[in-house]
Amino acid sequence: MTKGSICVALLCACAFLQGLSARPGKWLASEKLGWKLGVQAWTFNRFTFFEAIEKAHAAGLKYIEAFPGQKIGGELGDARMGPDLPISSLARIKIKLEKEGVKLIAYGVTGISKNEAEARKLFDFAKIMGIEVLTAEPEPALFPMIDKLTAEYGIKVALHNHPKPSRYWNPDIILKAVKGYSNRIGACADTGHWVRSGLDPLECLKKLEGRVVSFHLKDLNEKKRSAHDVPWGTGISDIRGIMAEMKRQNFKGPVSIEYEYNWENSLDDVKKCAEYFEKVAWELLKK
Repeated sequence: MTKGSICVALLCACAFLQGLSARPGKWLASEKLGWKLGVQAWTFNRFTFFEAIEKAHAAGLKYIEAFPGQKIGGELGDARMGPDLPISSLARIKIKLEKEGVKLIAYGVTGISKNEAEARKLFDFAKIMGIEVLTAEPEPALFPMIDKLTAEYGIKVALHNHPKPSRYWNPDIILKAVKGYSNRIGACADTGHWVRSGLDPLECLKKLEGRVVSFHLKDLNEKKRSAHDVPWGTGISDIRGIMAEMKRQNFKGPVSIEYEYNWENSLDDVKKCAEYFEKVAWELLKK
């Protein structure tokens, strides 16, 4: 057996074992609603990706969204997260995820090349790693190619809204851009950035009904561009109302805690966000 085939076999075994190792029942209400609660590794960008996986596990979370360029750490040292990693490194990352009982569910915010061969490398990487959603801000001119690749690979692309004046800051821009394309291309609803752009997250979410692929969920301390994250349910973003709208829309998919504050010591805040989310999910289930 060649070195490459051994690595592929390891990847397959890790994917199987990861499914067995997932901790059932921790987020029962969320899962009943079809919500895959995890953390964006950007929350822990002062740490390595392996450390981010460990922190996701410590928070009791089963999912993680990686971002491009984070140092991986462990035996992979300064190697950076992304599609250029060799298959042997991807196998080691899979082993680490399986050990911690965490699934890599999304990746971004990533670029998507205009060159189809290069874009396929990104989708190949996502397929190998079990990634369901690529979070990106691609040019609308690329949508015909992206639509084809999402169909071929069974992987969705979520358009992310950085604050104004980024490409997709307003949901009206997203709706115009995706018109005529499959709902495999939709929105990554970053609620905090909508607030920073002077928009109401709940109204934005209502506009995007049927096109929401994933969330970077945030609760902010005030309605200003300079606002910072606070534990969910303690800020001005109406997380409870957003979750009720998610249920009304029958949203299913990844919900990433992206906590961009208290960078060195945010784990307790991440836990509070997760606990609040599950508490509200139970309340919504009873209605």
